[in-house]
Amino acid sequence: MKIIVPMAGRGSRLRPHSLTVPKPLIPVAGMPIVHRLVRDIAALMDEPISEIAFVLGDPAYFGSEVVSALEALARDLGAKPSIYRQLDPKGTGHAIMCAEPSLEGPAVVAYADTLIRASFDLDKSADSVIWTKKVKDPQAYGVVALNAQGHITDLVEKPQEFVSDQAVIGIYYFKDIGALKTELQQVIDQGLTHGGEYQINDGIKAMMAQGKVFKTSTVDHWMDCGNKEITVETNTKMLGFMAQDGLPMRGENIVCEQTQIIEPCYIARGVTLRNCKIGPYVSIGPNTVIENSIIEQSIIQSDTKITNASLKEAMIGNHVVFDGNFTKVSLGDYSQMA
Repeated sequence: MKIIVPMAGRGSRLRPHSLTVPKPLIPVAGMPIVHRLVRDIAALMDEPISEIAFVLGDPAYFGSEVVSALEALARDLGAKPSIYRQLDPKGTGHAIMCAEPSLEGPAVVAYADTLIRASFDLDKSADSVIWTKKVKDPQAYGVVALNAQGHITDLVEKPQEFVSDQAVIGIYYFKDIGALKTELQQVIDQGLTHGGEYQINDGIKAMMAQGKVFKTSTVDHWMDCGNKEITVETNTKMLGFMAQDGLPMRGENIVCEQTQIIEPCYIARGVTLRNCKIGPYVSIGPNTVIENSIIEQSIIQSDTKITNASLKEAMIGNHVVFDGNFTKVSLGDYSQMA
């Protein structure tokens, strides 16, 4: 089994946090988004992961440190790492085709801007499985159309009339991803674009037209990391799941003086807390110092210093200095507000 991860986008909706760190590498609940996504997918498979292929953008943004971190992630899961580049953003289908040498055999395609929580047995008898989540407002999503046998017959983007309440979340299983490669190559050769981009849906629809069997697997939770507000909400949910599962949420060498911690909170190695009230639902990155502050439902990254703050629903990046009375702040890396 392979995992293909297109992640070449710049994450503009999550700026300023994605200006210096690619969005999939931003930690949520103590772990980078793409690391958590890949590990969760690997855990759902009942066979070893042989290869993880990452499709990155411009090397000036997705540099050597990003590559090294992703290669280490793959090796930690016992898989071969492969790195590809999508230097010209031409859509989801084009991104997959940038990993053309790896497109053979069984594979999962997962776009790295979402997190999931799921427990199901993947139906590998199908030619493909599209992971979905039941939603209250199908008109706001791309949804699947199903026949009487529960097979997917179409993909409909933001339907004005009811089609189904099963939204496509951007994770797909293919019994042989080579079949998708063939159809996407046809899409590219024919110049079939939407807004100038080649989309995965056109390859999938071509496979359906050939009689390939597509089924759904429904996830229990689908969490986005598209912008600051949603990312903070996702951090809150993930901390709750980690506490529920009994996962470790403390690093080493934490200094905690005259501080109250209200769980669940993730506190990384080397953090110093003095005269604070922290939590619930706070994630703090390595080597950050927080003094004389009250913080709840927020994400604070590494090597940052916060004093005299009262923060709620805040997101603060790496190497930040913050001293003030603002609450719902969003500060990118290397910022100062004092």
